[in-house]
Amino acid sequence: VQLQASGGGSVQSGSSLRLSCEGHGFTLEEYAIGWFRQAAGKEREGVGCISAHDGSTWYEDFVKGRFTISTDNPKNTVFLQMNTLKPEDTAVYYCAAVSSNFCSGYGPYYRYWGQGTQVTVSS
Repeated sequence: VQLQASGGGSVQSGSSLRLSCEGHGFTLEEYAIGWFRQAAGKEREGVGCISAHDGSTWYEDFVKGRFTISTDNPKNTVFLQMNTLKPEDTAVYYCAAVSSNFCSGYGPYYRYWGQGTQVTVSS
């Protein structure tokens, strides 16, 4: 199982970005995918997650209404659409996977992790 996150970049406050997490070596609809982020000098935190089995999602309060997670199961890809970005969203964003129908915002729940993609939001 491999995960490849992409789509990060440097944008101004209020802008949008869409991150992608492409999975290899497994069938996405049998997995749950979580998105996490880690800002410089801070601990990793959950952003949100999705069950690729039924599309159910969970979001951390600080991204509700701004971020949306979706899947393209035939392409084994999960997306994190980030709107109205703020400077405090600056971090390395990671996707993670676990063989389960249920997702979680708890990092140790996930077995497989991607390499991360940097998102920088300037004011």
